[in-house]
Amino acid sequence: MSNLPLNIDIQQIFLHLLNFTLLLAGLYFLLYEPVKKFMGKRTAYYEDLDRQATEKLEEARRVRRTYEDKLDEAEEEIRRQSEEAQKAAAEQAQLQLQDAKEEAAHILAKARAEAQAERERALSEARGQISDMVAAAAERLVLANTSAAYDQFLAAAGEDDRNA
Repeated sequence: MSNLPLNIDIQQIFLHLLNFTLLLAGLYFLLYEPVKKFMGKRTAYYEDLDRQATEKLEEARRVRRTYEDKLDEAEEEIRRQSEEAQKAAAEQAQLQLQDAKEEAAHILAKARAEAQAERERALSEARGQISDMVAAAAERLVLANTSAAYDQFLAAAGEDDRNA
């Protein structure tokens, strides 16, 4: 073939270009495609791991929100039951206080009735004793007056017997 200036052979250049093209095609099919498939699989694997981690994180957040909601509900229920228990205790205390007041009023009324009955009994007994004392005094007075009157009668009768 022809030689160009500087000793350049075009045929050699085409052969080198053909060899380089064949080398590139071989390398492409032997190395680039498998490496590209490997990198694609690796990328898909890590994207899948990332997706799974994101899903698990989202699930964990959802579960956490669920538990927080349940915890809030439980705290609200505890607060409500505590208020109800306090209210019931206050009502029970009020009822016991009312019962105690009623019992105190009953005891006081009973004590007053007993005191009145005792007073009436004491007055009745005192009246009876006064009546007995009045009767005894009247009897003594009558007996004293009767004895004096009898003595006077006898004395007057004895004088009449002497005078007659």
